[in-house]
Amino acid sequence: MKTVLLKCGGSVIDELSPAFFNSLKELEKEGYHFLFVHGGGPDINAQLDLYQVPHEFEHGLRKTTAKVMEIVELVLAGKTNRTLAAKLASQGFHAFGVNGSDGGFLQADFIDQERLGFVGDIVKVKTEVISMLLEEKYTPVITPIAATVNGIKLNINADFAAAAIALALHVDHCIFVTDVQGILMNGELVPQISKEEIETYIQTNIITGGMIPKVRSAVNAIEKGLKSVRIVSGKEVFFSQSQWIGTEIIAKEGILR
Repeated sequence: MKTVLLKCGGSVIDELSPAFFNSLKELEKEGYHFLFVHGGGPDINAQLDLYQVPHEFEHGLRKTTAKVMEIVELVLAGKTNRTLAAKLASQGFHAFGVNGSDGGFLQADFIDQERLGFVGDIVKVKTEVISMLLEEKYTPVITPIAATVNGIKLNINADFAAAAIALALHVDHCIFVTDVQGILMNGELVPQISKEEIETYIQTNIITGGMIPKVRSAVNAIEKGLKSVRIVSGKEVFFSQSQWIGTEIIAKEGILR
C-alpha cells in the first residue's frame, strides 16, 4: 500500500484550498492512501487566553501544566480535529478522527516533567488500528496526544508525532503542509536540499524569517529517522501530472539525487 502522511499545522487548516484537495485527488488516482497529523496552536492559544491561562514555550515545545493539558486535549480533539475531518469529508474523503492517546495508539514518556510538565516524546506507535483504517479506505486524522504506560496523557509536538508515525508505518512520503510552496532562492523554488545545507543557508541569511521554523521542524523529523520530508503549500497545487511541487529536504546530500 502506498501511503502519504501529511502534517498540517493549526494555522494552515483554515486555509486549505480546492487546489490542495485536487492534488490529493491526483495522488489518490495514482494509488496513494492518506493519513493526517495536525497541530492546533492558534486555537489552543485562543482558548488559553479565554480562560486566562498563561502559556509559554521552550525550544519550540509548549510548557504544559495540568490545566494547559486539559485545554490542549479539549481543543485538539474537540475542535481542530473535527474541522480538518469535516474539510476532508466535504471533498469526498472518508475522514476518521483518531485521538492519539486512545487505545494506547501513541505511547510516550515525559521529556522533562519538572521543566516542561505534561510534554512527551513518542516511544511506541500501535500501528494496527491505522493500518486497518487505511485498508478500509478511511483517512485517519490524528491528534498529537499520547499516553504513558500508566495512562497519563501527554502533549506531543505535532512535527515529532508525524515523524514517529511516519517511521512506524513506513510511509512513502512525509509532507509538512504550510502556507508557502517551499524554500525560495532568488525567487526560484528549490526542489531538493539536504539538512546540512539548511543550516548553512540559515547562517548565511539565505533562509530567513518564517521559513526558519518550518525547515527546522523538517530537519527535526529527519533526525528522528526519516530519509526525507517535503514542504508543500496548503493553498496551491502541490502534486500535478505525477510531479511534486515543493521542497524536499533529505537526510544527506546525494542520497536521493
